[in-house]
Amino acid sequence: MERKVHIIPYQVIKQEQQANEIPRGVELIQAPAVWNQTRGRGVKVAVLDTGCDSDHPDLKERIIGGRNFTDDDEGDPEIFKDYNGHGTHVAGTIAAAENEHGVVGVAPEADLLIIKVLNKQGSGQYDWIIQGIYYAIEQKADIISMSLGGPEDVPELHEAVQKAVASQILVICAAGNEGDGDDRTDELGYPGCYNEVISVGAVNFDRHASEFSNSNNEVDLVAPGEDILSTVPGGKYATFSGTSMATPHVAGALALIKQLANARFERNLTEPELYAQLIKRTIPLGNSPKLEGNGLLYLTAVDELSRIFDTQRVAGILSAASNKRYFSGYF
Repeated sequence: MERKVHIIPYQVIKQEQQANEIPRGVELIQAPAVWNQTRGRGVKVAVLDTGCDSDHPDLKERIIGGRNFTDDDEGDPEIFKDYNGHGTHVAGTIAAAENEHGVVGVAPEADLLIIKVLNKQGSGQYDWIIQGIYYAIEQKADIISMSLGGPEDVPELHEAVQKAVASQILVICAAGNEGDGDDRTDELGYPGCYNEVISVGAVNFDRHASEFSNSNNEVDLVAPGEDILSTVPGGKYATFSGTSMATPHVAGALALIKQLANARFERNLTEPELYAQLIKRTIPLGNSPKLEGNGLLYLTAVDELSRIFDTQRVAGILSAASNKRYFSGYF
């Protein structure tokens, strides 16, 4: 029997002919607040999914290449067209360009490498995924985004993920949508459950854990995953829900974080160091770590903490100065 991986099941909420906005999920994670420092230029994000509409006006300038590993178009490796819609939606959340119409992605100047590993039905052989990961390594991707999963722990897939991480590639995966809202039960899917990947769960715009989001002890963080507006084939837009939609928020955020952190430290940080920089930019929501990992992605968390610390430090200095003036009469 042929082993297969599928797109993480998702819900189509509504479709739009046009749009002109920064999506709420992009705003919730505070991406626009760091665009004055970086927009992800030069960071290469490999999107392993159902392909992409390379003619979409919000994406065509961001796509730098692609490869098809599926049986669509008779297996032609040069045709990575999206007949499903899922891959185009994911790509838009990561890096839709800011062009005064449509939507804007988290990292609107990042480069997209489209690696088609799921066919028009949204399914793919494990071998396609594995080949796609090795292609991303060969193409020197900085980040791999995978909103897909399967029930089987395949050693060859795990090995490919490990080689990507050893190549200093950040691998981000959807946690899965088989959740029941109960953190006492574990829902497992692969590659999202591998310790080496960054596993992403979903929350809604009220910052409540999405009931469908898988819970297990490998979830690293959560991001917006309900009612997410992004690009779909045909130059159109649609609102989807799922951990598939949360994952590209993190992929785009890491494109921003990589540039910010490398500039701050004046060197190229390693994959574990960049993971640490990501986790510094999360805020706990009060749920079990099995549901939210380290918390909600919030790109300005470090700045917010610095402001709080500075305010307290100034208050302490003023208080000390006041006490000194008060007691000075005794000497």
